Formats: sequence, C-alpha cells, structure tokens
Amino acid sequence: MNEQIKEIAARLRELRELSSVSAVEIADFLHVSPETYAAYEDGAEDVPAGVLCEIAHKLGVDMGVLLTGESPRMHVFTVTRGGKGVGVDRRRQYRYQNLAANFIHKRIEPFLVTVDPKAPDTPTEKNAHPGQEFGYVLEGRLKVIIHDNEILLDAGDSIFFDSSCEHAMEAMDNAPATFLAVVV
Repeated sequence: MNEQIKEIAARLRELRELSSVSAVEIADFLHVSPETYAAYEDGAEDVPAGVLCEIAHKLGVDMGVLLTGESPRMHVFTVTRGGKGVGVDRRRQYRYQNLAANFIHKRIEPFLVTVDPKAPDTPTEKNAHPGQEFGYVLEGRLKVIIHDNEILLDAGDSIFFDSSCEHAMEAMDNAPATFLAVVV
C-alpha cells in the first residue's frame, strides 16, 4: 500500500476522533457508505481529492493538514514554484500537485493534474464528491466522462461541472494530458 495513502488515512481518523465526529456522520455527510469511509480511514481505499476537500471542510481543517500533516501558515499570499506543488500521487493514472497547500482558509483547492494514458482494456475509474470542479487543459488531449457524456478537450479548453455526478478523465492519443483543476 502506498505510504502516503496510509499517512492520510491515519490523519483522517485522528482528526475525526479529535473533532468528536463519528465515522457514520462523516460517511453520511459525504454520501458514501460507512464501509467506504472505513476503507478510507484504514488506508484500504484511496480518497478522491474532492472528498478530501469535503472532509477537511467538515472537520474545520485545511486540506493541507490532511495531505501533509502540517498546518498552512500563509494568509496574504503563497507562491508555488513550477514543479514544487505538494505532490499527491494517489491514483494509478493521476498525479496531483496542490498549488496552494501553504495558504490558510482557502475557499478552493487548486491542483495541477497529469493524467497518464490508461492501458488497453483497463476499466475507467469514476469518482464523485460533493461540490463543483473546474478544469482547464494545459497540454495534451483529455476525455472527460461525466453524467453519461464524453467530452473531448484540447489544450486551452475548459470544463466546469457538478462533481457530485460520477466523472473521470482519460488522456487521449496515447500521451499524458495536464490540466489545472480547481475544486470548490
């Protein structure tokens, strides 16, 4: 199991317990089964980035605390140099960099996401989480699958959607695609 997933899972459990919130209450809040949430806290299942945002909101902590174990300190501005975002390598085909991990009391979570091409005959992994999401393609071509629709996006294209609808992103043309994702 990925060490980062285990660390995030341990912080989830600890922060939830410190907040005196039950696992069932969090599961209800997220609209997931208690078993799914238990798998998040056990580190048996990866937690989607949007779900981490919602958990952070529910527990009254910054998402950076869940990702890194450190409290953000910046409140006027923060700069993230190219390639230096807090890495969140949690899913097989996705590589995330949190672009504002050190800013306190954020209302959005900005990520730089790289999607690698999936292997043939690999099923598409969809996820859903409360909130909304904005994506702006920087490089490559991206297929966004959402609510029974498949949308092809090229560099310069963007999409805004209700992230409570099941969705997934796939890199096209057997090449990686990079996009800016903003989760609200």
